[in-house]
Amino acid sequence: MRRAWFATTYLVTGGATAIAAAVSIGALAGALGLSLVLVGVALVLPAVRLLRSLALLEQQRAARLLIALAITEPWPAGESPAGPLRAAAAASGAAPTRRSAAWLTVHAIAGVPLMAGVLLLWVFALGGVIVPLTWWVAPDEAPLTFVVPITSWGDALLVPPLLALAALTLLRSAVPAFGVAYARAARTALAPSSRSRLERRVTELTATRSGALDAHAAELRRIERDLHDGTQARLVAIAIHLGVAQGQRAADPALADQLVDRARANVEAALTELRAVVRGIYPPILADRGLPGAVHALAADCPVSLTVRVTPLQRLPAALESAAYFVVAEALTNIARHSRATGGDLRVEHRAGQLVVKVTDDGVGGARTSAGTGLTGIRRRVAALDGRVELSSPIGGPTVLRVELPCAS
Repeated sequence: MRRAWFATTYLVTGGATAIAAAVSIGALAGALGLSLVLVGVALVLPAVRLLRSLALLEQQRAARLLIALAITEPWPAGESPAGPLRAAAAASGAAPTRRSAAWLTVHAIAGVPLMAGVLLLWVFALGGVIVPLTWWVAPDEAPLTFVVPITSWGDALLVPPLLALAALTLLRSAVPAFGVAYARAARTALAPSSRSRLERRVTELTATRSGALDAHAAELRRIERDLHDGTQARLVAIAIHLGVAQGQRAADPALADQLVDRARANVEAALTELRAVVRGIYPPILADRGLPGAVHALAADCPVSLTVRVTPLQRLPAALESAAYFVVAEALTNIARHSRATGGDLRVEHRAGQLVVKVTDDGVGGARTSAGTGLTGIRRRVAALDGRVELSSPIGGPTVLRVELPCAS
């Protein structure tokens, strides 16, 4: 009866959403009618929002019944720069709105009868138990009626149980099957077309490509700045020191030795800065020890105590390992600088074709990707690989950063 109960819940609650669907369809039709005389233009967008909200609710209800994910699609919201009239026309004529209106019209017609039919079956099922127990207390002048009048113990012990058995049979078989069919029809009717999905995918790829190019340009500017302000300046100083030392080699050997020593120190400092720049391009530790070893090395350098769990990983593509490394590095840097945390947890796992990085700290929270921090760089770098970033950081903590990177291995 578990399947029957879920299907009953879906179809019965569908009666309420069917009434709301009828109201939303009427509201949109009224707004569109009034917009012909420009009176209802301002009402079109709220009516479309209501329609799409109900469509999303139907998607979610169907998904819960089918144990599947709801399919959503962006829809116009707010006024466009072209003005409210054109925005209202675009919103009402958009493909998601048309699909929502079509299905909600069907649902408004069928939802209430379906709810009534399911409830009637439950009445028969429960009545088949209750009527035989209560028939004997019914007064003679007002006998019970359960589809047919109950006038004797034979009627009471035969008719209600037979009706209850038939109702239970339908509840166990027909109602779940019909509920699943109705949910699938809702999901199919409200799902974006292949063209819409392709257009949305192109939009996502355009945005991620732009973010990747911005991140790449920022990296080039950082490398150029590090080389120009650090390494290049030290090389110029080395050249000057060696030139002066060569000129003073005969006149003042002690000064020439001091200048050579300074040049040697600058050479060592320049090499250190070059190594740092190289690590910024692709950390050598990734090539030497792989992602698990690199993650453990980052955690060891973090001043905050961390619990580190890294599942055994095969070698992944260089771009994927590099992205995961920089996600961990940036997250740990934020913990050390901004979180005021005393402890944290770092997990790197490979599951179901996804490389999952999860970083948790017990700090003060309040982290935002829109605040211009390194979290924006994480989001851009992950988006370039078609990954996903989830951030939960309420005021007072804890902060949880979860990154999913798709991988084939």
